[in-house]
Formats: sequence, C-alpha cells, structure tokens
Amino acid sequence: MIDPTTLDFDKGGGLIPAIVQDADTLQVLTLAYMDRAALDETVQSGEATFFSRSRGGRWRKGETSGNRLSVVSITPDCDGDALVLAVRPMGPACHLGTTSCFGEADAPGLGRIARLERTIAERASADPESSWTAKLLAQGPKRASQKVGEEGVETALAGAAGPDEELASEAADLIYHLLVLLRSRHLSFQAVLDVLASRERPAKQPQ
Repeated sequence: MIDPTTLDFDKGGGLIPAIVQDADTLQVLTLAYMDRAALDETVQSGEATFFSRSRGGRWRKGETSGNRLSVVSITPDCDGDALVLAVRPMGPACHLGTTSCFGEADAPGLGRIARLERTIAERASADPESSWTAKLLAQGPKRASQKVGEEGVETALAGAAGPDEELASEAADLIYHLLVLLRSRHLSFQAVLDVLASRERPAKQPQ
C-alpha cells in the first residue's frame, strides 16, 4: 500500500500527520498522527491505527466504539511528511457522534451523491414491502428505467415552466432514481464520472 522508508518521520519528531478522508464522499473526517508502528499496523490490518499524543501510545480507531475506519488507500504528500488516508467508515468518525470532526455537516456538496449511493446499497437488503428503494431494486432494471423516464419528463416540464423549487425537487427525484438504476445494473456513479472525465478536452492555448 505504501513504502514507509519513503516517509520523513524525523521532521515531526517521529510522527506524521494523517488526514482521514471518506473514500466515497471525499469528506474530511479527522486529522490524526501516526508513528512508524501505527502505520505498519494500519497496513497489516487494513484498519486505521494512530498514535495518540494524549495517551502517549498507539490506538486503533473504533477499538471501544466499534466505529472503525477501513483503509482503502494511503497517499503521501510530495515531501513524504504527511499522509492522506482514504477510508470507508463503519460509523461516525468523531467521538462526539458526528460524521466528521470538522463540524456537524454530513458529506457536503457532491459528496451527497456518494452518501445517497451508500444508503441505496444498504436498503437493497431491506424488506421491499417497507422500502421503496428495495422494492425498485427487486423489480429490476426495467422498472428502474421506467421511473428514470418518468422523472426525466417531470424534470423537463418543471424546467420549462415550473418554479425553481419544483425544478430542484424533480431533479432530486431524477437523480435518486438514476442512482437506483445504476445500482440495479451493478454500476456506480463513478462510472458516469469516468465517462465525463474521458470526454474532457484540454483548453486551447492562445495563438
């Protein structure tokens, strides 16, 4: 995952700051510190382990609360003296019970798309009689496609003649049903973003 010998632990007195970020929503969850032993344990276990400056020793996030952080990737900065940990949290990252240690907001901006995707995935195993999402997924891609078509028309009509609030509401319904359709086809929204990225063209340089 990462070569510890490329990192500069000496600059921080044996510790390296680690920015912890949700791998899906990209929300910054917390800032912690690692010594070499904590980094080694993180790599071996696949769960974020830090060095607590207040406790004076190693601690694995979620040891008592169960709110562990499953590590997806570890990326050093250009100087090798700081890290970004992309994780998938198993509960709130903050000891106060919030998603992030930086305020109470949950997955701001486009991170809401990834949060909604995660919720849809969780609802897939719910009772179809009590969950609209589970019911749609149980009915398969054709039904989800039908709903996308219906919501697309309603969004277009709202965009042509409706007030702003109606357009925003219909667009939200469209995005939700699109994510359900993607889930029913075993695709993620990242596949859509990858296509958009492939279509980008570099700006023309002035003559």
